[in-house]
Amino acid sequence: MDWPLAVHQVLVQHRIGVVGYVPDAGHKRLIELCQADARMRCVVLSTEEEGVGLAAGAWLGGMRSVLLMQSSGVGNIVNALGTVHECRFPLTILVTMRGENGEFNPWQVPMGQATDPVLRAMGAVVHRVDSAADVAGQVDASLRLAHGSDCAAAVLIGQRLIGIKSFQEQANQ
Repeated sequence: MDWPLAVHQVLVQHRIGVVGYVPDAGHKRLIELCQADARMRCVVLSTEEEGVGLAAGAWLGGMRSVLLMQSSGVGNIVNALGTVHECRFPLTILVTMRGENGEFNPWQVPMGQATDPVLRAMGAVVHRVDSAADVAGQVDASLRLAHGSDCAAAVLIGQRLIGIKSFQEQANQ
């Protein structure tokens, strides 16, 4: 199953007009699909924290947005997530997980293990998917929840689904 294509179709159905992201191999195909879609404005972020402000600005401007990030980036948005709770605007985050299942980089493990509890502690509703067949449906449900309840919703896309990297693959990139 081509889950990035299915997720892109869900984003189109939900009229997502702004896609914020820090470049990430796990989201590579989804990012490319969004960049090729004239209905979407893709914004490369220098840090994931900027994405929360981007989402707030999009919402104030009458647009819907989504943030794409890796689990290590969740640590960068903790303070900014407080604005979602206090200002009550919708935020949907699609998180590709690292620090699980054969991770080669020890620096990815701590935040990979803390992603779910950190997001929950900051008031986000968190759902996890480990099957390609479940990703689009969960993204759809999370977008509905975030926009229907003006809250933060996150979909954690498991490392088994996106695959693991190796030191050799890193060296060849």
